[in-house]
Amino acid sequence: MARILIIDDHDSVREGLELLLRRRGHKTHSAESGVRGLELLGESGADLVITDLKMARMDGIEVLKRVQKEHPQVDVLVITAYGTIEKAVEAMKLGAVDFLTKPFSSEEFGVKVDHLLRIRADRETLRKENRDLRVENTYLREDAEPRYGELVGESEPMGELFQWVERVARSDSTVMIYGESGTGKELVARAIHAGSARTDGPFIRVNCGALTESLLDSELFGHEKGAFTGAERQRRGRFELADGGTLFLDEIATISPTTQVRLLRVLQERELERVGGEETIPVDVRIIAATNQDAEMLLSGNGFREDLFYRLHVVPIHLPPLRARLSDVPLLVNHFIEKLRERTCSPVEAVSNEAVEVLQGYHWPGNVRELENVVERALVLADGEMLEASHLPRLAEREGGAMPSPIAAELPNGGMDLNRIVDGMEEKLLRQALEQARGVKAEAARLLGIKPSALYYKLEKYGIEA
Repeated sequence: MARILIIDDHDSVREGLELLLRRRGHKTHSAESGVRGLELLGESGADLVITDLKMARMDGIEVLKRVQKEHPQVDVLVITAYGTIEKAVEAMKLGAVDFLTKPFSSEEFGVKVDHLLRIRADRETLRKENRDLRVENTYLREDAEPRYGELVGESEPMGELFQWVERVARSDSTVMIYGESGTGKELVARAIHAGSARTDGPFIRVNCGALTESLLDSELFGHEKGAFTGAERQRRGRFELADGGTLFLDEIATISPTTQVRLLRVLQERELERVGGEETIPVDVRIIAATNQDAEMLLSGNGFREDLFYRLHVVPIHLPPLRARLSDVPLLVNHFIEKLRERTCSPVEAVSNEAVEVLQGYHWPGNVRELENVVERALVLADGEMLEASHLPRLAEREGGAMPSPIAAELPNGGMDLNRIVDGMEEKLLRQALEQARGVKAEAARLLGIKPSALYYKLEKYGIEA
């Protein structure tokens, strides 16, 4: 059934066409003028507008132009009298889908309308399939690279981690990865997927902390058309996109109680229902979850279900912070030089011993992610083949050693860069608060005596990822 608007200034023509269309199962409304027809189109919408070309005040050509401008998704069929074919050709050039010349039989009219509606339906189906395919290709293109080689390190903690990854990859068990922000939880998840029997399937990731409850539900489970305001089409969720592969749920501790219940059901039953839907859809997905909280905090904190915790905590993997494996810093730096040299247009090919000593003397609250950021900035500044200590940002100041206290500081004789000093101290305190709060932003905001919204603003300002 289609919605069809008829615009014609002859009552008998309008009534006759409406009767024919209703008999064919369509919903119709009609107008005696172009002005009134456009008003009805704006109020009720339509899939197809059928308009006479010759009408008083506003003719069919003007109606067509207005529909094309204001409702480009609506098709227009024009009706023209014998002897005015030139007008019909003009209408086709302006975007009409077809024309019908008077007089015509009821059968000819019905066949023409049905043909146009079939073409429209096929076009809409193809458009939606193409849009869905673009979305899925975006997900799969982003997540196709296993990036196994980016897990870099030869230290004892990393050797133990590699053994865990190798053992876990052979199974199909659910994995929970624990680690501070910036330690490489997603890289471990990708490595497990790359070494598993699911390696040819998709690796789909979801950052649970970046989405509201309603958006996360839609992202994970998909939704049906009309499930909520703005749901103009059916959409498959990440569980369906990951079918036959691995779904990585980052920041799992942030999901709401309602989403936890739905997630628990999928883990138990291996099936789901889209938001607003009733159809039960089976899924074959391996779950790897990650959090920057430890297991005890996750269990003792408010809101995380114990039954869901034990469904996820089947095989726990704990990632070491960078400060616990500082012997890996030279390997990581050389890895980042190779990775970032082209992006930064840098001539650097190696790192000096002095620079390594500086980097190994830093606490690295932001872990490997922070080290990569520091190396990239250094590559931008370096103008030779060797990355020197002078190219590095003042890491010691960020630790607090050489930075004057904003409370008890005195102005040096030569003056100071006040903005840099204040920003440096603020960034240092933000990182310390996040470390003390083990990455829980609400707790970090409480420690600093600021609102969570202010904390999020400051984290974005300094490029701190938590």
